[in-house]
Amino acid sequence: MPHTHRLIPGKLGSLADYPTSGREFHDDREQAEKEFKKLRHELIEWQPKLYAEGKQKLLIVFQAMDAGGKDGTTRKVFRGVNPQGVRVTSFKAPTPLELAHDYLWRVHQQVPAAGMIGVFNRSHYEDVLVVRVDEIVPEAVWQERYEQINQFEQLLASTGTRILKFYLHISKQEQKEQFEERLEDPEKHWKFSHADLDKRAQWDDYMLAYEDALNRCTTQWAPWYVIPADSKWYRNLAVMRVIVDTLREMNPQFPAPEPGLDQVVVE
Repeated sequence: MPHTHRLIPGKLGSLADYPTSGREFHDDREQAEKEFKKLRHELIEWQPKLYAEGKQKLLIVFQAMDAGGKDGTTRKVFRGVNPQGVRVTSFKAPTPLELAHDYLWRVHQQVPAAGMIGVFNRSHYEDVLVVRVDEIVPEAVWQERYEQINQFEQLLASTGTRILKFYLHISKQEQKEQFEERLEDPEKHWKFSHADLDKRAQWDDYMLAYEDALNRCTTQWAPWYVIPADSKWYRNLAVMRVIVDTLREMNPQFPAPEPGLDQVVVE
């Protein structure tokens, strides 16, 4: 079950062949939401063990088109989890200081420390997505980045970081509806920018860029999952299943107590 949406290295093909509707995988929303809540409770139990053990690290990457659900998924999945053990990083346009370094410099500073769960809302993949579509750097530059990213992620994996990468796959129609909802609700106006429409006009170019990134950067040590994201309830469940299954495999444990605690008297 956790591998339903996991890509096989080099076998993605076209994103158009991947469904965006969760109903192709689950036809009972009520049961899906019950399973999600049960798994979230299990996540809440795993997190303090990971933190207390202080050895392993979990990095979760979310990528999507605008309105794809990165923020919503993060909120729903980690609701109730101790924030002391989870760090969310959103990668915006790089600052002058960041541009003065290599493109992975700012990313490496944000990877999770031992015992932590790190969540990337957008990530180093912007450096083979937006920079490609908007022609910010020459093709010769971004073409080399796929292998550099693979090597970077292999370094993280070989030093104790489990990496899960989720592409939240929405349809162009779903994005349209999400944009319209933001425009209709004054409390959501802040989420909308005229630049969003510019990105929407580049939809096909972004699909090609995502296809290359997913194909060339799906590895055994850092797999990509293509998550149907039109149905939020299924999107959340699919992501949660993978995260909890990974924590089961990691199996963090509370450290053994200091000797002699049974003799301690607190006065």
